[in-house]
Amino acid sequence: MKIFTGISNIQGTLKKPNFYFEDEDAKTLFCNAFNIFYNNYQENVFTLKVDGYLYSIVFLGNIYNLKSLISHSNFECSTNSNEEFVLKSYIYNNLFYLNDFNGCFSFAIWNDRKKELFIARDHLGVKPFYYTDIDGTLYFSSSLDQLLSFKEIDISIDSTGVLELFGLGPAHTPGTCLFKNIYELKPAHYAIFNDSGLHVRRFWGLESKKHIDDFETTCNTISYLLESSIYNELPRDNNFCTMLSGGLDSSIITAYASKFCEGCSLDIVKTISVDYVDNDKNFVKSDFQPNSDKYYINLMQEKFKTNHQTIFIDTPELANSLEEAMIARALPGMADIDSSLLLFCKEIKKHCDVAISGECSDEVFAGYPWFFREDCLNSDTFPWSLALNERQNILNKSISEKISIKDYVDFRYNEDLESISFDKNDSIDTVIRKKINYITYNWFMQTLLDRAERMANYTDLEVRVPFCDYKLVEYLWNIPWETKAYEGREKGLLRYIVKDLLPEEIVFRKKSPYPKTHNPTYLNCVKKILLEILENPNSPILNFIDKDVALEIVNTDGKSFTRPWFGQLMTGPQLMAYLIQVNMWLKKYSPKFRI
Repeated sequence: MKIFTGISNIQGTLKKPNFYFEDEDAKTLFCNAFNIFYNNYQENVFTLKVDGYLYSIVFLGNIYNLKSLISHSNFECSTNSNEEFVLKSYIYNNLFYLNDFNGCFSFAIWNDRKKELFIARDHLGVKPFYYTDIDGTLYFSSSLDQLLSFKEIDISIDSTGVLELFGLGPAHTPGTCLFKNIYELKPAHYAIFNDSGLHVRRFWGLESKKHIDDFETTCNTISYLLESSIYNELPRDNNFCTMLSGGLDSSIITAYASKFCEGCSLDIVKTISVDYVDNDKNFVKSDFQPNSDKYYINLMQEKFKTNHQTIFIDTPELANSLEEAMIARALPGMADIDSSLLLFCKEIKKHCDVAISGECSDEVFAGYPWFFREDCLNSDTFPWSLALNERQNILNKSISEKISIKDYVDFRYNEDLESISFDKNDSIDTVIRKKINYITYNWFMQTLLDRAERMANYTDLEVRVPFCDYKLVEYLWNIPWETKAYEGREKGLLRYIVKDLLPEEIVFRKKSPYPKTHNPTYLNCVKKILLEILENPNSPILNFIDKDVALEIVNTDGKSFTRPWFGQLMTGPQLMAYLIQVNMWLKKYSPKFRI
């Protein structure tokens, strides 16, 4: 049995780790067991020798209730590090406290006594973990790009990869990857790798049961869980900011952060927002993006006296960063939604090391339009990806004749629904929403979390997501739909709970997602790039797509593609940018294609 780990920074610079060893024997044993590279900023190695046996951990992330866990543990810690506590928990408590770790993490522990590797990933999949098993040798990494750097790994895609890329992308099936024989450890799972192979188990899941709390108790419990989560994730210094859009979620984070700073006698909270050059001139109202952010940001700045800054991104930057955003993910992503966040993170990093985001509130509190729209509720497919026929038509004939996007998506959709349990007290509306909530957690939220993690990690920024707290998710899961959608509104219950915390206009502001550019020069820019790709006979994407269909998308400004490619914002320009990223990805990794 061999084990190799390529945990490193996203840029692929290999750095030898700073080990903690009790003696030279431990160092020798460890170096023989692992070939470890890691990112100094986020990942650390901690090694102990107990009863003559070596135990070593490589860890990514944060356990936010660490202080409480240490105070109640049955062993002593010489540091306040995640690494020491998790490793000693493993040593002294067998499978230990996985379900008590409230935070975001992926880690691996080498057990020299048992000659086995223990790996785990956090409840909701905030931190990534990729692996492959080649002839009994396990390779793993928190970075897909780094994993692919091992020369032993055959970089290839098959029909499943094509279906993931064009049928589901930029989402992907939990546990899978576009590359053949490369996998993710699923959220809330652990695994043991030893001479008998890899054995994967789940340590947490959503359990349906009757919600017994009355309305007042429900509100008080949510308020407590939310406040606790935010406070636990706020750094104890002023080296952080909130990513303020003026929407409900980021405003809640900002309000609590402001109270926190005041209570700890820290400076006023820093808030940073993102916008696009000339967006005020070109903004177009839609069902998915009903208003712009500036007015609401000003309301928050005035009420909480924040130290605010707006970062403006211009069209050329947005287009020119598409490749860098693809490299950060090592996969095609959400096009300029990714590249804008990458640019945003770069600018934030100039001012602080940690940014607090309102990400995941829409998943937890039912904020997306598909929780309410009849066409989405009755679609019998992923409601953020309804353009199945259009996705099929974009494939070239030789591939389209061999694979069916609809059949594959139907299979993945129904496969996921089979694992949901319901309580006998659930109303019909609650059952319908639990289904859509479940797939939103497993698919859409994973795509957004991966986007945030990869773009931030690429810039050495840490983004924390307090709404992605598994105890909060557990509690919200069983609240009846009629209560969760209080007064028939998206995030109705959350709005009611924070009605006295925020300005009224923000409490009742209609959901507006992460901003996209409305500048027509961006459309012209991506049209030009995609046209050059389509006219180049050596462009690798032409091995997969129908050139005439793609040209029609370009010539109609994307209007020939009648629905968003993905989510709410990936319409014409973003679809073109996605195809550009696919071509960039194929050129960079040159995967062998075996169908």
